[in-house]
Amino acid sequence: MPPQSSVLALSDEVRDALEQRRPVVALESTIIAHGLPRPRNLRVGEELEALVRAGGAAPATVAVLDGVPRIGLDKAQLERVAGDNTVRKLGHRDLAPALATGASGATTVSATAFLAARAGLRVFATGGLGGVHRRWTETQDESADLGLLARTRISVVCAGVKSILDVPATLQRLETLGVGILGYRTERFPGFYLSSSGEPVDWTVHTPEEVAGVMEAQDALDGPESALLVANPVPEAEQLDPALHDRVLAEALEECRERGITGQAVTPFLLDFLVRATGGASLEANLAAVRGNVRLAARIAAAWSAR
Repeated sequence: MPPQSSVLALSDEVRDALEQRRPVVALESTIIAHGLPRPRNLRVGEELEALVRAGGAAPATVAVLDGVPRIGLDKAQLERVAGDNTVRKLGHRDLAPALATGASGATTVSATAFLAARAGLRVFATGGLGGVHRRWTETQDESADLGLLARTRISVVCAGVKSILDVPATLQRLETLGVGILGYRTERFPGFYLSSSGEPVDWTVHTPEEVAGVMEAQDALDGPESALLVANPVPEAEQLDPALHDRVLAEALEECRERGITGQAVTPFLLDFLVRATGGASLEANLAAVRGNVRLAARIAAAWSAR
């Protein structure tokens, strides 16, 4: 069992799995607290944990409650994250103030990856990552996810980066930062709501065992503690219609410019616009991607624990 920070509180299920070298999958909590309407958010949180267990792994939904980082939540804690209006949104830079002040918050990709890695977890499933924003040359707006993943040894199963971002620039930035990317049964980087962004990936794998082999090679090289992204496309049958996606995204970007929305407000505005303008279809594509990523992450975690 890897060394762990003394400030972390592991659920019994997660602790037992780590002690017995059984597979564990980390899950973020922002999708539950801030990404879905109630009461569906709780049902989705429970569903994702059930999918992990069905894949033979222990789910470790990550959150901070009353200043305590929790790796794995019990039923009451999951219900609290889903139903408490005061639960904040925490990136990894927010963790120290949250702990010091006894705050409660749902963890983003960066905070989840950081805490999960500190707990000794190696596999994390999410929807889409943050990245370089459009008009970066004017705003210098880049998600904290990228820098954190450049220095955190964890494998992240995702459907690419959010399609509202500058995908080519994000891929270039990940290359610069040394974050490895594997296309899972694809030669094209996924487009979050879409099966493909049109951008190529350099490496393609076809089985969870191959992913585990790359993880093992990372450790053998003993290089920088960077993450490994496993880019898993949403099935074409469940993706958002590409023509609808492109039209609505263009409208959303234009409205964002007209209203002068900048900084951290851009992403939630654009995602909410897409949900409303597509009649909820973008949300369903997002959830389809998350479910697929969770299923694959459980298989990768099982392959990793078997090595």
